[in-house]
Amino acid sequence: MSDLHLYNSLIRQKEKFEPINAPFVGMYVCGPTVSGESHLGHARPYVTFDVVFRYLQFLGYKVRYVRNITDVGHFEEEGRAAVDKVGVKAKLEQLEPMEMVQRYTNLYHDAMKQLGNLSPSIEPTAAGHIPEQIAMIEGILAKGLAYVSQGSVYFDVLKYASSNDYGKLSGRILEDMIAGSRELDGQDEKRNPADFALWKKAPDDHIMRWNSPWGEGFPGWHIECSAMATKYLGKYFDIHGGGMDLQFPHHESEIAQSHTCNECAPVKYWVHNNMITVNGKKMGKSYNNTITLREMFDGTNPLLDKAYSPMTVRFLILQTHYRSTLDFSNTALQAAEKGLAGLMTTYRNLQKFVPGNFNGSNTALDKEIAQKVNECYEYINDDLNTARVVASLFELSTTINSLKDGHIAITEVSPDSIDLLQKTFSIFVETVLGFQAETSQANGGITEGLMNLIIDLRLQSRTNKDWATSDKIRDTLNAIGVKINDGKEGTTWEVG
Repeated sequence: MSDLHLYNSLIRQKEKFEPINAPFVGMYVCGPTVSGESHLGHARPYVTFDVVFRYLQFLGYKVRYVRNITDVGHFEEEGRAAVDKVGVKAKLEQLEPMEMVQRYTNLYHDAMKQLGNLSPSIEPTAAGHIPEQIAMIEGILAKGLAYVSQGSVYFDVLKYASSNDYGKLSGRILEDMIAGSRELDGQDEKRNPADFALWKKAPDDHIMRWNSPWGEGFPGWHIECSAMATKYLGKYFDIHGGGMDLQFPHHESEIAQSHTCNECAPVKYWVHNNMITVNGKKMGKSYNNTITLREMFDGTNPLLDKAYSPMTVRFLILQTHYRSTLDFSNTALQAAEKGLAGLMTTYRNLQKFVPGNFNGSNTALDKEIAQKVNECYEYINDDLNTARVVASLFELSTTINSLKDGHIAITEVSPDSIDLLQKTFSIFVETVLGFQAETSQANGGITEGLMNLIIDLRLQSRTNKDWATSDKIRDTLNAIGVKINDGKEGTTWEVG
């Protein structure tokens, strides 16, 4: 098996993954701003980094996965006036801000669970770490790389850039950033348009506010992640993940803050997933094409032809490499739905395989299986290429289905190869890619019981030579996709 390689956005190339302090791995992923329902934009990064989390654990690493919740305003000033997303939405909904935060956090957690994502090791909230953020701001001020202006605190980007490479992660040039800046609310407080807020003085109508050495206010957007990542993962940790849209200004600013305060680079591997589009267009409120995950799962959005299951959404995400653009359309979702159903049917059938008395007549088939299995590991180690892994699983499915249908005799495949196929599908379908059966375990038990009852009734019909009833049961089940197999050792059933 080859070594895992990841594409590091900071150096713009793949490199071998070597943890700072193996077998321990620290990973931080920027979490959601819970000022509204979770949408498709939340699905891709969290499914992507769930696979990273799963695969690192499979490799034997002890992973501390930190994914934050932004519940403090989410102040933004780059390219627009200051916006307190949480406060504004709370007023609209006539709720206490933290009541609204809890509502949307619960919906977010429900959606993540439905998508099959494992819970992070730690899920800190910005509101719960105000002291740490204030302490970090004080440290930056002490280094002379921030300044207080009219009750707010700003990071001095020009001063930092005079001796550091500000813009390296995003590939932006500071002079272009300054030239492209436009006048915004509160711009007169800054020494330079590129400076960003570490702490903002709270206006009179601002709901969420905390005491600080500079007066009542609230933290800027970027400082929260620097503070929480440092607290739980240390000054220098292995992986920082998020969407490509966060490279600037968020992650660029994180690097500047953390580097200033901790006097070292904060992260070894910066990993970013690409964006999603809906029917070929960028997703956004201005395009009127935002789809919440709840709408996706119940089919209530007018852009959708029908409801799509969480596993279908997960499958579509992982069928595309995480650094490629992903388009959500009804056509793509329906193809993913069909592909997932086929893969899961193959997996269920494979689990029932019992090796035969190997006659050793087709060693080339064993070699072919071993090669395809090896490719699964090669692809996942090549920058987590889940798209190629899924393709390889489908290629293996062709052989598995030929065995099931009798086109290839089970005796032509060695017991070791059958065992290898079963283990490989278990590892990749469930453990690494995180695909789950669409029905719950309880519902699965009910289905099993009902099918056993139906088969017993059919057996009684056959015993009584009531062939019409027996055939009707078989044909009705076949019409809904349940195949009945009558053999010497009894009757069995399967879906597909």
